[in-house]
Amino acid sequence: MTLPAFDDGAPARAVVDLDAIRDNVRALRGHAPSSALMAVVKADGYGHGMLPAARAALAGGATWLGVATAGEALALRAGLGRGDVPVLVWLLTPGAPFAELVAADVDVTVAAPWAVEEVAAGARAAGRVARVHLKVDTGLSRNGVAHGDLPDVVRRLAALHAEGVLQVVGLFSHLACADEPGHPSIDRQAAAFAEATEVLGAAGLHPQVRHLANSAATLTRPDLHLDLVRPGISVYGFSPGPLLGAPGRYGLRPAMTFQARLGAVKQVAAGQGVSYGHLYTTTQDTVVGLVPVGYGDGVPRHASGGSAGPGGPVAVGTGERARVLRVAGRVCMDQLVLDLGPGARESAGDVVTLFGPSDGVAHGSAVPNAQDWADAAGTISYEIVTRLGARVPRVHLSREGDLS
Repeated sequence: MTLPAFDDGAPARAVVDLDAIRDNVRALRGHAPSSALMAVVKADGYGHGMLPAARAALAGGATWLGVATAGEALALRAGLGRGDVPVLVWLLTPGAPFAELVAADVDVTVAAPWAVEEVAAGARAAGRVARVHLKVDTGLSRNGVAHGDLPDVVRRLAALHAEGVLQVVGLFSHLACADEPGHPSIDRQAAAFAEATEVLGAAGLHPQVRHLANSAATLTRPDLHLDLVRPGISVYGFSPGPLLGAPGRYGLRPAMTFQARLGAVKQVAAGQGVSYGHLYTTTQDTVVGLVPVGYGDGVPRHASGGSAGPGGPVAVGTGERARVLRVAGRVCMDQLVLDLGPGARESAGDVVTLFGPSDGVAHGSAVPNAQDWADAAGTISYEIVTRLGARVPRVHLSREGDLS
């Protein structure tokens, strides 16, 4: 997709290719053709914009949407304008607005014993039957009903189900190490999930959808696709982890391009320290370029470059003339510096790309992707895209129809 020119002198932007999100969902459906697909659009669509991402995912064939918080669920339901799409919310705490969620036709999660009675109270207050998904902890030791609590929780859910207060429509869990193919915990969790299914069946509960597969399992474990797959990061075009290879291997392409414009270009003498702490010192007379984004915009400070190691990668120029340089010195709150080299021809206003739609420089691409930045900062691509701040405007593009 051809990117438009910068508008109104903006120093930076994140361009989101909604067609890429749509096509990624289509590719994911191809990896799990016998299962329904829930696109996870939490955390503002992993930083891409929740509502535009949701619409693009639905255009690609997603039939469910998933979010973490009650606020996200209510905003999604209000903004989507489609009551025929099930929306699931799973991270709830005591006092959550269960009545409002049930009234808005949001599927709610029971992930702890306390939630059973709060869901029931919310359903009665709303005057509607609550649609419930039971989340069980199969080995992640995070959100989910513990093994020892499961029998009592299931008995109470069965009673409320029989009473017509709620309907148990789903059973799910989350995998700890699916991004490490062959990790023994994957099969252990699958076995624990099968046991939980039997516990529900013995109580007369037979959920419509069982879902266990995240992005990694959707791509690599077809035996765990069950009734519904629940991809997150792969919807936005990223491989779930370095061990699984580049996104292109799975027919995915990153949807976000993070760009900025050089704010200044100037000559610097050899031996000059650059940025806070002088982590980087020039080795020759050179030209440096100021990029007006920093950790206040979500650029990780851990991707600073200097004596501790190479900084985050930035593509300068476009096409065959593009070259990848590394951050020189410490990433500041609002800016970072590039050593453009002696004789550099760049000037203020030129566009640089921090990451874009590629398999990444680690796989030979001319433009970095978010995984390259994750490698430089010692984190994961998920964090890189979701941490982009609100002062970086999102520009949503689509070639076919209005998905924004």
